[in-house]
This record gives sequence, structure tokens and C-alpha cells, in this order.
Amino acid sequence: MSAEKELARAPWLNEADTKAVMDALQAEGGAARFVGGSVRNALMGEPVSDVDIATTATPEKAKALLEAKGVKVVPTGIDHGTITAVTSTRHFEITTLRVDVATDGRRADVAFTDDWVEDAKRRDFTMNALYCDADGTVHDPLGGLDDLKARRVRFIGDPHERIREDYLRILRFFRFHAWYGKGEPDDAGLRACAEEKEGLRQLSGERVRDELFKIASADNAGEAYRQMAAAGILAIVLPEASRLDRFEKYVEIEATQLFAPADPVLRLGAMLDLDAAGVAALAQRLKLSNKDRDRLAAMLTDQTKIVCYLSMREVRRALYLMGLRLFKDRVSLGWADDRRGHNAFQWRAMLAMADSWEKPELPLTGEMIKAAGVPEGPEIGRVRKEVEEWWVDSDFIDDEFSIIERLKAVVQATVY
Repeated sequence: MSAEKELARAPWLNEADTKAVMDALQAEGGAARFVGGSVRNALMGEPVSDVDIATTATPEKAKALLEAKGVKVVPTGIDHGTITAVTSTRHFEITTLRVDVATDGRRADVAFTDDWVEDAKRRDFTMNALYCDADGTVHDPLGGLDDLKARRVRFIGDPHERIREDYLRILRFFRFHAWYGKGEPDDAGLRACAEEKEGLRQLSGERVRDELFKIASADNAGEAYRQMAAAGILAIVLPEASRLDRFEKYVEIEATQLFAPADPVLRLGAMLDLDAAGVAALAQRLKLSNKDRDRLAAMLTDQTKIVCYLSMREVRRALYLMGLRLFKDRVSLGWADDRRGHNAFQWRAMLAMADSWEKPELPLTGEMIKAAGVPEGPEIGRVRKEVEEWWVDSDFIDDEFSIIERLKAVVQATVY
């Protein structure tokens, strides 16, 4: 096992709350190390968000040690060895060293241990089995540093065994390669993912959805989804993905135009060609939120003519009638449907216009409509809608006299 003091100056490692949690866990001679994403990302120069900790202390002991130092603890997964320390700046997921006793492809029964190597062996990829002491010393029990430097996502031990422990690791393999990998995926891992793909059918829609969104958010998402399709995996988890050509072009557009952060819902929409019923079925299977379901249905079924040569007046009209979100989604999909490298300036200008647009408000009140002779009731709404349609077609004219004259004309023609 190698040990190198590489992360001593990592900002997250030196935060006061981080030090307080680590000091508490080691207060009575116990051992605690950072593990997983924070160590991996810090070594790769990538942003660090979640800070996870592994410890030799049992969950109950770790909870007592933290609470003795005034740290709030939530027993998020205490039966499986995990608690969460809650501080003013971060939440720390703390897990007791463990080994898998039994697995069924979705979850594992575990036993606690004090053996760091055995804990490392139950993890998925070598780059996720790196540990770091509170002083920044990195521990590499399974050769993860070499894979990290090569940006190679490699399963620990036999890829088939790791996958059979949790079939979600198939999708995680593509996700980690899309985010952190370089070159072609590890051949043994890719082959095992393809051969074990039927196990994906037993996973919950929520778990699959989360991984699909995370893969779709990567800079190399287009290549990752193509690789998943070639391995027969996409046909199982997202058979509706018939527009990978448009998806890849949109990912490229986001990268070249420096759009950030990635929008996974829009990217998902870019690879679909569905009617409202198809979106509803997909949303039910992947347990999409109502908001995401409705957004996908709108962007895929809206019939408003969106082309790169819309005039400013047509853009304003479309924005008013469609709303900002749907307009931008339709423009983005239209851009991705256009020939690669063509009309980029026009498409980008339309998005810029949308971002600077402020929705106008028709200066016509219910009192004004009643004063024109319209009786109280549903007629007021109908008359207002008639005037509003004219007002939109007039490019949102702000001349109150003209609006009143139109109101009078509508009332005279339709109310009496």
C-alpha cells in the first residue's frame, strides 16, 4: 500500500468543520479517512462537492463521538453503517468500514470490519477506492492512483462480480468514463457491462433516471450514450432514444458556445422523438417529476414554427405565447436539428433575445372592459382575450388610445 502526502493543502480538508468532524471521530483512538469522490476529484484537479468519510468506529460509536463534540448527527443509513454529520458548512456522510456478506444485484447485506483493504475491495472502481488521512496522506490499497493518472475507469477485481453486486454499476461505469475517463473505455469493463446488461431490468426507475441524467450532463455525454447503444445497454434503459444524432450535436453546441451548466432535461429531450403519450409512459417508467415530464412533453409536441430566420417581431410574439422556457427549448432543439456549423449566429442571437426579454402586460383591466359596456361574468375574459390577440399581433402596442378603440370595436361587434 502506497502512502503519499498529496492533499495537505486541499481547501475542503482544511475547513474548520471538516477538521472538527475528523477530530471527533478520532478522539478515542479510532481511525477515520476521507474516501471516494473528494479524494478522487482533488487528485484530478476537479471540483469537490461531497466529502465522505470512512471510519473504524461503529455507527453508534461514531454518532456518540460526534455528538459529544456538539456535532448534529442524522442516522441516514445506520443499519448499513452510514450516518450523516451536519455542520453549518457541509454534510459529511460517514460510513463504518464494511464487507459485503450477500448481494442481490440491487442492495447488499454488510458486516463491519476494521480492515481498510477489505473495505476497498467492496467498492466499484479503483479510482473510488482511494483514502486520505486528515493530514493529506493518500492511501492507495488497490492501484487506483495509476488508473487515476491514466484517467482509466477500471472495476476492482472481476468486473462481472462487481456488476452482479449492483447492476447500477453498469451505468456508473459509463458515467465515470464520461466525466473522468480518457480514450476508449476499459475493455474488460466494457465487455462485462455488455454481457451483464440484462440485470439492469431489475433496477428501480429512480436509480436508472438519476444515472441517465448524470451521464447526460457530462462533457463527453454524446460519446458515452453512443457506447451504451453499441453495447445494447441503451435499448434496455432508454429504448426511446432514437435521436442520438441530435443529442450529440446539442452536446457539441453547449460545449462550443460555452453554455453552462449542462441541462440534463433538455439533453434528454434532444435524444427523443415522442408524442405526449410516449412522454407520459417514459415519465412513469423513470419516475420523472411532473415538472420534467411536462417540460419534455411541451418541447417535443409544440407546433409553433421556430426557425433561425424569425424576425424580432416574430420572436417577441413566440416568447409571449410560448413562455421563456419552452421557447428556449424549441430554439435549442432547432439549432441541434440544423446542419452542423450552420446559422449558429442566428440561433445564438435568438437565445440572447429571449434572455433579455421582459414579458409585456396588456394595459387593459376588468374595470375598463366593464366601463365599455361588458356585463360582469365570463364575457369579460372573452373580450379581453380578443383584444389581447390583436395586441400581440400589433407587436404589443403601448398606445392606450389604440387599445381602447380596439376594445370598443370588439364590444360593439360581439357583445351587442
